Amino acid sequence: MFTGIVEELGEVVAVADLPDAARVTIKGPVVTSDAKHGDSIAVNGVCLTVVDVVDGAFTADVMRETLRRSSLAKVAEGDRVNLERAAALGQRIGGHIVQGHVDGTGTVLAREKAEHWEVVHIGLPPGLARYVVEKGSITVDGVSLTVVSVSETEFSVSLIPTTLELTTLGRRTPGDLVNLEVDVLAKYVERLATPHLRDTGAEGTR
Repeated sequence: MFTGIVEELGEVVAVADLPDAARVTIKGPVVTSDAKHGDSIAVNGVCLTVVDVVDGAFTADVMRETLRRSSLAKVAEGDRVNLERAAALGQRIGGHIVQGHVDGTGTVLAREKAEHWEVVHIGLPPGLARYVVEKGSITVDGVSLTVVSVSETEFSVSLIPTTLELTTLGRRTPGDLVNLEVDVLAKYVERLATPHLRDTGAEGTR
C-alpha cells in the first residue's frame, strides 16, 4: 500500500525489452536507502517489485499487463519518474489509500496558471468517471490529489508549488499521458451495492 506522497524524483537509467515485459533500472537514492530484493516501490503510481539494488539504483520487471494499462510502456532512459516506497504500518497517511494498481491513463488537456498554484485538466478514459467525485481523491502519476471538478470526460486538480516542484506533474504538458488510479473504496462500494441495485431495479438509475 502507498499513500500518494512522492518521496523523490528518480531518473530512468536503463530500459531493456523482454518477451512480453520490460526491465527498468531507476536511480533513486532516497527510496533505495533501505530497499532490498522483493520490496515494493511505486513508479509514477505503478507498484513494482525490486529485483536488484546497486549504487542507489533499483531494477524492476514490468509485465505486459502493466505496460498495456500504464504510461510505463513509453518510459525511456533519462525520463524523470515519481517514486514512493510502500507505506509502513503506524506512519501517518498524508494522502489516501493507494494500491499502485493503475486503472488506466489520462491525457493532460490544459493547464491554467494562477499566482500560487496551477489547475490541470486531465481527460478521463471511458468507464472511470463514475468513480471520480468532486472533492474526492484520485492518484495521478502516483500523486494523491483532490478533485476540483469532474465531468464524464475529464476532471481537474489544483497543484500547489511543492507538487509542481517535486513531482513530474510540474513538467507535464498538454498531450502527455498520466497514470490514473481511482479511489479503491469507490470500486468496492460499487461491487457490493450492484446486486442490491439489481434486486430493486435501481441499477439503471446510476
